[in-house]
Amino acid sequence: MSSLVQAIGRRTINSVNHLLDLFAFTNRITGLFLRRHQTGKRIVLRFTLEQIYFTAIQALPIVLFIALITGSMIVVELTREFATVEGRYILGDLIVILIVRELGPLFTALIVILRTAVAVTIETSYMATLGELETLEMQGVDPVHVICVPRLVGITTAILCLFFVFDTVAILGGYAVAWIVTDVPVGNFLEEIGKSISVADIAVGIVKAVFFGFTITVTSLYRGFREKKAITEIPPEASKAAVECLVYCVFIDTVISVIFYV
Repeated sequence: MSSLVQAIGRRTINSVNHLLDLFAFTNRITGLFLRRHQTGKRIVLRFTLEQIYFTAIQALPIVLFIALITGSMIVVELTREFATVEGRYILGDLIVILIVRELGPLFTALIVILRTAVAVTIETSYMATLGELETLEMQGVDPVHVICVPRLVGITTAILCLFFVFDTVAILGGYAVAWIVTDVPVGNFLEEIGKSISVADIAVGIVKAVFFGFTITVTSLYRGFREKKAITEIPPEASKAAVECLVYCVFIDTVISVIFYV
């Protein structure tokens, strides 16, 4: 029994230390935004644009596909369930809550985790293992400024853009599919959406997207920057980063939803 308690205690302490390290790493990255760097501006800008291209532009096909499938399933099912005149009054509210507030940000974060989080962890892990980070430091270049800042800005910006794309395609695509494959009248569907959606609904999605961007970036970079003895340690580290990002995003999504709903 005592050994079990000790194991739980050690696990708890390690988890708390890990979270504190993540907060400290986040503080170090965000602190760089308050400083004026005379060198490296062009390379930081180029890396930021490349990160946005990889995370947002190259992910568009899969985002459009998942948004269309998700929106179609939700809109078609809800349209059938609330086909009566009384049901029309809550149809728009339900779609806004499910797509704009909940599934849009979360599905977007999941796509970014599967593509970008793993890629960033592997990339920075190789740089750390092969000594490229030490080489940058020996040249007088701060690796956090050159590597972390572009990833943070690029990934967060990409998630914001993909969030709006996902919501738009899910709602309009779901409306089109419902109009084509069902005989339920959906003529005033967009009007109901317009009445239901508010600034608060959009704000919830934006807040979630920003927190998701910071969380995914910091977690992936922290896992990548950790010292590794061999290249064979990189795949497990990338897997841990993806799972950890997913857990954090689900937790953040739940907390923000509770705060806004209450």
